[in-house]
Amino acid sequence: MNYLNLIRWKNLLMIVLIQLLIKYALLEPFGVQTSLTPLGITLLIIATVCIAAAGNIINDIYDVETDFINKPDKLIIGTSISEKTAYNLFILFNVVGVGVGFYLSHLVGRSAFFSLFVIVSVLLYVYASYLKQTLLIGNIIVSMLVGLTLIIVGVFELLPPITSINQPTQLTFFKIIFDYAVFAFAINLLREIAKDIEDINGDYQAGMNTLPIAIGTERASKVLFTLSIIFLLAIVYYVINSLYKNQIAVLYFLVSIIGPLLYACIKIFSATTKKDFHHISNVFKLVMLFGMLSLLLYKYILL
Repeated sequence: MNYLNLIRWKNLLMIVLIQLLIKYALLEPFGVQTSLTPLGITLLIIATVCIAAAGNIINDIYDVETDFINKPDKLIIGTSISEKTAYNLFILFNVVGVGVGFYLSHLVGRSAFFSLFVIVSVLLYVYASYLKQTLLIGNIIVSMLVGLTLIIVGVFELLPPITSINQPTQLTFFKIIFDYAVFAFAINLLREIAKDIEDINGDYQAGMNTLPIAIGTERASKVLFTLSIIFLLAIVYYVINSLYKNQIAVLYFLVSIIGPLLYACIKIFSATTKKDFHHISNVFKLVMLFGMLSLLLYKYILL
């Protein structure tokens, strides 16, 4: 179980779910021309999950000092698993992920796509070793990488078979995937800021320069509240502008996304303790899950 916790198995399952939903809930029901067979999407998931697991491991390796203060009961490296073993696993997962990505890129006839896996692998290492300590840049980079786990499905599925005839359809569905990637980016950025406020004590001891350390917890909370309100209003606008004709979709977004986001905004306004911000972080994670599950509604929305 320690090894599963080290690679953040719940987060990896979320990646698997999202990528499967894009293929089988969004693209397949509409007969969109795609390039990945069941084996191909499996290989893409393996590559993505392995590189993400490697990123989680290297993040834990560099976070030993802060985790010792922020969450000593959940410290894995140096207690249950040695740093040497963790580093070997980091290398192994990267080699497998990049290797599978290399094979898959050639399988779809787009060898240049291989660079995506290399760039993500390098960015995850740079994030853990340096960018995480910088003001907001690390938060933005890791949130972009979360969004990329969605976009990469569109890249491999929709771009290789694109022609002048099917281009409008391919681009329409790519835009839907991109919109979901923006949603994932935004909600993850909010969650990253909430986690930084939660972990301010350990981060300060480690000499990091996160938003709450730079401007104080109270001001950082106000920034988080403001960004959350903006995001909430953007979702409301999207529902009014795009989904108003579909009562099922509107009801789903009201109950599972807008409602929890409104609740999170209220909690942020009154949050003061580490426990409060941990709870808010979990609410954002739940919103992310429900947002991705809304892909199941698209066959009713678009038909």
